[in-house]
Amino acid sequence: MDFKPEYIEKLAKIISDNGLTEISLEDGEQAITIRKDIPEVVMPASVPAVMPAPAVQTTSAPVQAQAKAEEPAPKGKAITSPMVGTFYSASSPDAVPFVEIGSEIAVGDVVCIIEAMKLMNEIKSEQAGKVTQICVKNGDPVEFGQVLMYVE
Repeated sequence: MDFKPEYIEKLAKIISDNGLTEISLEDGEQAITIRKDIPEVVMPASVPAVMPAPAVQTTSAPVQAQAKAEEPAPKGKAITSPMVGTFYSASSPDAVPFVEIGSEIAVGDVVCIIEAMKLMNEIKSEQAGKVTQICVKNGDPVEFGQVLMYVE
């Protein structure tokens, strides 16, 4: 069995669509566990709750999603990562970022790049508006479904 990003995305979608919290598969020496972390603590209304993205673990390289409680409350619609990979805000290290907080974007505009398995995938906006928050830093690892930014 080959755990390609498309296969992992399908498994994560199954978790999301069916209200599951975990899927584990084994094939010979390969194994994969995809787990959706659910916060157990009820936060007061004055404190913004941040849901961690689903964590993906394989036997060769475990990866854990981390939520930052100090982030401000989200404002606008979320643009999420369609895959597991590395977030890049620009096309090269010395290039201008695709978007910054306050940038006006249109449907179809490239907002970032996610590198997965040495392939650079342009992530395009599915909504028009103004970028109100960028939730990840250049070079950060991202998970499937993790919020990258908010557009209002």
